[in-house]
Amino acid sequence: MLEADLCGRGFTPSWETSGNDGISALGSNIFDVILTDVNLPDINGLELCRQFSANYPDIPVVIMTAFGSMETAIAAIRAGAYDFIIKPVDLDILALSLKRAVNHRTLQEKVNLLSHAIKQTQCFEDLIGESQPMKELFVLLTRIADTDISVLITGESGSGKELCARALHQHSRRAEAPIVTVNCSAIPEALLESELFGHVRGAFTDAKTDRKGLFLEAHGGTLFLDEIGEIPLFLQPKLLRTLEERCVRPVGGNTEIPFDVRIVTATNRDLESAVEEGTFREDLFYRLNVFQLEMPPLRSRGTDILLIAKHFLEYFTCRQEKNVKEISTKVAEKLLAYPWPGNVRELRNAIEHGVVLASYDTIVPEDLPRRICSYQDEPILSGTHNPTELVSMQEVERRYILHVLKTTGGNRTLTAKILKLDRKTLYRKLQLFGVD
Repeated sequence: MLEADLCGRGFTPSWETSGNDGISALGSNIFDVILTDVNLPDINGLELCRQFSANYPDIPVVIMTAFGSMETAIAAIRAGAYDFIIKPVDLDILALSLKRAVNHRTLQEKVNLLSHAIKQTQCFEDLIGESQPMKELFVLLTRIADTDISVLITGESGSGKELCARALHQHSRRAEAPIVTVNCSAIPEALLESELFGHVRGAFTDAKTDRKGLFLEAHGGTLFLDEIGEIPLFLQPKLLRTLEERCVRPVGGNTEIPFDVRIVTATNRDLESAVEEGTFREDLFYRLNVFQLEMPPLRSRGTDILLIAKHFLEYFTCRQEKNVKEISTKVAEKLLAYPWPGNVRELRNAIEHGVVLASYDTIVPEDLPRRICSYQDEPILSGTHNPTELVSMQEVERRYILHVLKTTGGNRTLTAKILKLDRKTLYRKLQLFGVD
């Protein structure tokens, strides 16, 4: 009966009617998961589980029994069982348990291969990853690196935009010259003009000497303007003129000085919306956005999360002088399930947190920050069959729109494209949902 049902669910089961026959079958074949009863004609299923766990630790064991007491369940877990199913068996629950067990084994194999995989994985300077979004990014970086085209790097905070800019510089013809970085949101508005364009002596009260400014400091190299979306509106016309004329006039000066730099900018803001709202000049946007690179959010990069986690594990193990060698499979499951709103920066902090708290050579879930260890996603659609727990179509729409908005990092332009809505309709719905 189990074979017939599981075959229809995509499994390829093989069965035996005694424990010893099962042991013999396992010796000559490779299986992804073992399912056993507790009461067998020749051996206790718990003892069988212990043998399997000792001799085949990589194969998860699911135990089923009609005697669903707490003591039996605890005994099964102590024997090394992955899961515990009570008879009469609900075939849907059993199939779900077996699929999870198979996924658990696959993930365990990936965790075991992390040390080797991180050395073999594709990389572009300090950017690492094997996911399709990163492979596509590496191709684009390779094609545009050795040009002087202006590049706008977009993506959520913490996704690695500055690493991308530095990788672009290191593979360009300007690699021997400096890359000068300025965070436009970290400098007070009153000082940003002087910081970018420089000033002459006496231009203002504290201007006691001439200052070149970052455009001239980056001469021959790359100027990286991070958080360009935060540059004040009054300064945008001067920035636009400087970029178009390729000459800079210091504050208080009368002479324009030519410069030769490659401009790379980055933002986590939706600049198209900012243009529509009048907080960012349209002509400046198109001047900066000659070529756009999108840094994918960490949650869309699949098992890249584990590769990056291993990279940080090795780094912080050395820095903290601890002997932490790996992450457990359960930690890997937690890392893959978490949505990472803070992206790579948040993952870095989580692994450092885990290394510091680890009591043994392996990070376990309890070593992670609580928000990651206890995370549970809210489903868009309820899987319940209870009519009283079902929700309205309007609530389903609300959940899905907010899910897409969250997944795009709050990018309303991209959200509207995915939902195939015009932006005014999206804004109206967000107002209806009480979202600013």
